[in-house]
Amino acid sequence: MLSIIAAGSVFFPGLFLLSKQCLRFIPGMRWNEGNAVMVSARLVSSIQAIMASTAGYIISTSCEDIIEDQHWLTSSYILFAVPYFVYDIYAMFLCYWHKLQVKGHEVDNGSKSKALAVSGYLRREFLMVLHHVVMVTVCFPVSVFWRQGKGDYFQGVMFLAELSTPSVCLGKILIQYKQQHRLLHKVNGAVMLITFFLCRVLLFPYLYFVYGRYASIPFYRVPFAVPWQCNLGAALLMAPQLYWFSLICRGAFRLFTGRSSRSCKPIAPVKPDSEGHAPLSLAANGYNTPMVGQDTPPISH
Repeated sequence: MLSIIAAGSVFFPGLFLLSKQCLRFIPGMRWNEGNAVMVSARLVSSIQAIMASTAGYIISTSCEDIIEDQHWLTSSYILFAVPYFVYDIYAMFLCYWHKLQVKGHEVDNGSKSKALAVSGYLRREFLMVLHHVVMVTVCFPVSVFWRQGKGDYFQGVMFLAELSTPSVCLGKILIQYKQQHRLLHKVNGAVMLITFFLCRVLLFPYLYFVYGRYASIPFYRVPFAVPWQCNLGAALLMAPQLYWFSLICRGAFRLFTGRSSRSCKPIAPVKPDSEGHAPLSLAANGYNTPMVGQDTPPISH
């Protein structure tokens, strides 16, 4: 167990540092620190999402009995992914810190400045930080210990919720570089909307439906047939997904109706900094709640 957690503790921060160094120092790229940090953070999130989705597909397709069948990958990937949520809280803060610098705020390495930055970060990203903390302190022990090896199928399907993350990250990168006017941004926005709805909004209704079919009971009776802890957990995990999806829908409406045409126009060339790099855009970091059409105030994982 500890060896798997240790592997995740090395893999995700190591991948972030490797990506950042490559973006900063590989000839032909040489991005500035802020750009490298923000893009690397989104790259790591996308890779974790692909790994989780792959694990989820393998698990869910391997379990014929949705309650009793077990797959070794279930607990192993949970243990491996737990350090990601801890790392990601720090990565989100780095993105917020560099965003403050781009906006022209007076930020330095003093303790007072850092304290103010942490306070602002927690206010801005409260929901996402809370989500990550709950994943580590509640979902991890429940998934590994409380289940007692039952319901690997359900855990695998829940991993598939990460299918929406790569499109969210790509959308934020396109916004960061003011590419809202490109067709790729609209296509990615449509993919984000569809995958988020299918993989996150419909996730728990689907799980309840599958259990009802397994137990030969009507769908509406499932909440009364499962332990109350399952209903509570589903409600707590479902609530932020509905909130984020409402914001995605609002962004999609603006994108596809042209209501935010001003933000979708190409911007004029900007003056490079002293190192020859274009300054970082003012878009929000990649861990804010994804908006399809334009950058918006954050609501937040």
